Amino acid sequence: MRSVASYLLLLFMVIFWIFRVIVAFTNSIGVDIGFIPMNMEIEIVLLFVTLLCIILVGKRKLIGAIIYLISYAMYFGVDFYGIIINLINGQNQVIDYTKAMASFIGIIIPIAVFFSLLIDKNRREHPVDKKTDWFYKNEQYDRKLDERADQNNYRNY
Repeated sequence: MRSVASYLLLLFMVIFWIFRVIVAFTNSIGVDIGFIPMNMEIEIVLLFVTLLCIILVGKRKLIGAIIYLISYAMYFGVDFYGIIINLINGQNQVIDYTKAMASFIGIIIPIAVFFSLLIDKNRREHPVDKKTDWFYKNEQYDRKLDERADQNNYRNY
C-alpha cells in the first residue's frame, strides 16, 4: 500500500462487501431494505470470493484485482445492462433504480482497483527516485562528461 488512493479503494471494497453481506442477510431473514440480491446462491459465493480478493488486493497482488473485476463484472454487469435497457424502455420501478445504483457501484469499484494496481505495478517495476535521477538520467551532464573525457580534462583556451 503506497498511497492514500490505495487505502481508500481498499476501504470502499470493504464497505461495499459489508453492504452486500447486509443485503444478503436481510433478504435471507425476509426483511425488505430496498435492495435485493439478484441470485442468493451466487451472492453468497461472491461474498467469499470478494473476501479473498480483498486480502489479495491488500497485499497488492494483481491476480486479486483481476478476479475481483471479472467476478463483479459478470455478476453486476449483466444485471446493470438489463436494468438500463428497462429504464430506457420506460418499464422502470423504484427497485430498478436502487439495483442500478448498487450495480453501478459494483462495477466502478473493481475497475478502479484494477487500474490502481496496474499503475502501482508499473511504478514498482520502473521506480523514480528524485534524489538520484537528476544524475543518472541527465543527458546534458552525460554530454559534458563525454566532451571532457575526449579532451582528457584539459581546457582549450
